[in-house]
Amino acid sequence: MSTGEFPRVTWIVLDSVGIGEMPDAAAYGDSGSDTLGNIARKRPLNLPNLARLGLGNIKPLTNIQPTDRPYAAFGRCALASPGKDTTTGHWEMAGIHLAKPFPLYPNGFPPEVMREFERKIGRGTLGNYAASGTEIVKELGEEHMRTGKPIVYTSADSVFQVAAHEEVIPLWELYKICETAREMLRGPFEVGRVIARPFIGSPGHFTRTPNRHDYAVPPPKGMLLDRLEAAAVRIFSIGKIFDVFLGRGIQDHEKTKNNADGMAKTLGALDELDCGLIFVNLVDFDQLYGHRNDVEGYARALEEFDVWLPSLYAKLSNDDLVILTADHGCDPTTPSTDHSREYVPLLAYRPRNKEGVDLGLRSTLSDIGQTVALNFNTKISEGASFLEAIA
Repeated sequence: MSTGEFPRVTWIVLDSVGIGEMPDAAAYGDSGSDTLGNIARKRPLNLPNLARLGLGNIKPLTNIQPTDRPYAAFGRCALASPGKDTTTGHWEMAGIHLAKPFPLYPNGFPPEVMREFERKIGRGTLGNYAASGTEIVKELGEEHMRTGKPIVYTSADSVFQVAAHEEVIPLWELYKICETAREMLRGPFEVGRVIARPFIGSPGHFTRTPNRHDYAVPPPKGMLLDRLEAAAVRIFSIGKIFDVFLGRGIQDHEKTKNNADGMAKTLGALDELDCGLIFVNLVDFDQLYGHRNDVEGYARALEEFDVWLPSLYAKLSNDDLVILTADHGCDPTTPSTDHSREYVPLLAYRPRNKEGVDLGLRSTLSDIGQTVALNFNTKISEGASFLEAIA
């Protein structure tokens, strides 16, 4: 492996931490969405480390103003692809632009899909509507335990989710059920992800287990992780990155239970990997707080991440690069519990060069992927690198 400016890159996706509506937000029902801005207005944020990097230089926030000497290069990225979901955002980072969004099913999946699914798995189903995972398990968990029928539901994302009690439908069978759904959901029904959602407990006390498994659509060949693999760049993924990209190009990976676990495993990866890419997704912002309109929980999670940053810095060498960004928004202050069509923040921190550089408005998340690609002496088909600006 040959490298450019930075032998090791740590790329952290703060899932759903958007920074203001995009011009086409109204077409997605997202007028007025501003995940960071609206949270800060409702509940002033204490983010001194992110402020020092230049978060307030991207856009002034309540309690977080621009700093004269930001430590990081700063900017924001638009999403060039249609849509506002996990797969679309992460794929675009890797250089994949979608021509059309993955399909959504706010009213549940069509009868012909469900009939064929039930025939193939040999079981009836419950649910088949858009819902919070914890709420639908609370509503239908007891009936599921009595009948053995898995719970099928979707969300604002392009997902087909199957929930089952681990003592009613064992994990191996739940995974097989989800593999069956993934094989079926092609063509016009090709959702971004099929997700196994196992849980345990008794009625009134159900809890989801860490044994979730995502079955994503295979990314087109030639995306960033393929290019890095061809260039012999070692990739260590943390969180759902492995599932989103079906493990392509990834040599080491760790699943995570929550943000705290993801942050701890990021520090562990820095001990193991001297050069290459550490690619991280911290999902709690989105999964636990954005979709549940929990402003206080979201704010607290941001502050916990901010408090953790000095621990990250302590693991870095002068030749490291850290990139902080997001994949879409999920504004917990709006009536909607959906993702929101927002710009995402971009902070690029180099310990050896703590000088703020204004990276401006980037037209696509692929600019990040192109920067990482060029750093490791390869290239992807989309995006304009900002490597020269931060070198």
